[in-house]
Amino acid sequence: MNRFFNSLTLLFVLVCNQLYAQFAPKYSNEFLNIGVGARGLAMSGTMTASVDDVTSSYWNPAGLLHIKSKYEVSLMHAEYFAGIAQYDYAGFATPVDSTSHIAISAIRFGVDDIPDTRFLYDANGAINYNNVQFFSAADYAFQVSYAKRLPKLKNLQLGGNFKVIYRQAGDFATAWGFGLDAGAQIKLGKWNVGAMARDITGTFTAWRHNLALLYAIYAQTGNPIPQNSVEITVPKLNIGTSRRFPIQKKFGILTAIELQNTFDGKRNTLISSDFISIAPALGIEGDYKQTIFLRAGIGNYQKIKNFDGSTYNSIQSNFGAGFKLKRFTIDYALTDVVSNDAGLYSHVFSVKAVF
Repeated sequence: MNRFFNSLTLLFVLVCNQLYAQFAPKYSNEFLNIGVGARGLAMSGTMTASVDDVTSSYWNPAGLLHIKSKYEVSLMHAEYFAGIAQYDYAGFATPVDSTSHIAISAIRFGVDDIPDTRFLYDANGAINYNNVQFFSAADYAFQVSYAKRLPKLKNLQLGGNFKVIYRQAGDFATAWGFGLDAGAQIKLGKWNVGAMARDITGTFTAWRHNLALLYAIYAQTGNPIPQNSVEITVPKLNIGTSRRFPIQKKFGILTAIELQNTFDGKRNTLISSDFISIAPALGIEGDYKQTIFLRAGIGNYQKIKNFDGSTYNSIQSNFGAGFKLKRFTIDYALTDVVSNDAGLYSHVFSVKAVF
């Protein structure tokens, strides 16, 4: 198994070196790094090793093989930045046979009803609010996931995603992209170990700008005219481990630790270098009869600079709860999407049904 993870790391080094030499901006397609499901968000994304439901299509497709039901469906809604941005997720999973599962999912992150004030002034120079129109800036991702259990290695589960990305800024610009993810989970005694490689071949997103709508405004303001381009998302690698500790017969505590590794240059993380940046995260989940859940997580360590040049350390904390009633599970998370000092908390709700 060590050979497997060593080979995966070596592959990442080779791919990242090749892609980084091309147009690979930092924080490309970042809406895909937020996470899905209130459970995972409450635990600061420490799901690579522990995820075991339909949301595996996002966190680690290998986890789909833990699903015991014929069908599993999940929906999530969240509002960020005081309701300005809407974030939604939907997922569906079902078995193909006794050793494989398939899932489909969709993600949307968007800001709607943005005023277009290009024609606020009419031909006479008077303000005419009837000329103000509205548009949306939204990012979409559609994924098809497949997971397979190897016959000779029953403890090893493998999975992969094929994803299509569509990004839109009104009628001004659109982009299409595609990419691949790969994940693995293995049980070592009482410990679960997982690895999730995102954008393993680089995710290519091609932008197209409608210059007919933009040229006059950009020329008047002296801004450079945007050009059609292809943006490449550099691979990321998440490695995690988890274990559930039973307490008597009715209670249990699940602990999860994860290292979120990026390869697009130095980031504002706990461990940072020109080649790799590592963001550790810790999650915990307490349960009563696997029916009532309390969750917490910490991660997203950053060093923040004040206006006077001084710095301070910030860490993101998340909390949540869940309740399972027969076929339905309702989860809630209170997440801090920026930093503890900013106070920009977001409420996340998700529901899951099994049939």
